[in-house]
Amino acid sequence: MNNIFLISGTRKGIGRELCLHFLSKGATVIGCSRGEGSIQNENYCHYSLDVSDETAVTAMVREIAEKFGRIDVLINNAGIASMNHILLTPVSSVKKIISTNFIGTFIMTREAAKLMTKNKYGRIVNMATVATPLRLMGEAIYASSKAAIVNFTEIASKELAEFNITVNAVGPTPVKTDLIKNVPKAKMESLLQLQAIHRYGTFKDILNCIEFFIAPGSDFITGQTLYLGGVNP
Repeated sequence: MNNIFLISGTRKGIGRELCLHFLSKGATVIGCSRGEGSIQNENYCHYSLDVSDETAVTAMVREIAEKFGRIDVLINNAGIASMNHILLTPVSSVKKIISTNFIGTFIMTREAAKLMTKNKYGRIVNMATVATPLRLMGEAIYASSKAAIVNFTEIASKELAEFNITVNAVGPTPVKTDLIKNVPKAKMESLLQLQAIHRYGTFKDILNCIEFFIAPGSDFITGQTLYLGGVNP
């Protein structure tokens, strides 16, 4: 594999694991996060930025274009979550979640797609969540930000199809990462019971979907959101 990957939210968690996996397959990976990079590999390049910072993202993609000439795969992994009743949710939290989850995904997609169109090829994978179809109480803002991702994925797939760029999304079930570390165990267990398969998701579950979407043979699959765990939209 000699693809050029751009992955957001790569300092830790799923993003970091994605980088390590694709690096092990021989890919060149560019990662970004608000913090410093945590991967040491000659084929890895890290940018410290906020994905909702239009100027920073634009500059990063410009440098990628100058150095590599292309982006083959974009994985919009960066995201934040907050579980809170709407009566107790400050507007500052709403703005932060929407800014990172949706606006960040939009900016990253727009800038990467500009480079992809020049090469008439690209695979874009966004991150949705089962919190949206399950209508989980306490996650109104998080689920809404990801519902926007689903709709964005569907429309972007149509607008970019003529350039041989596919746009799809993965909707993970809860995975044991920092996103859920402060959620009470009883709350998580009750959530798992809403799934057809009553267990936490794993990195391998998510990776399986991503590899399916970016495979050469998946060039006829676009605008789809694949929810894990047997959760239906």
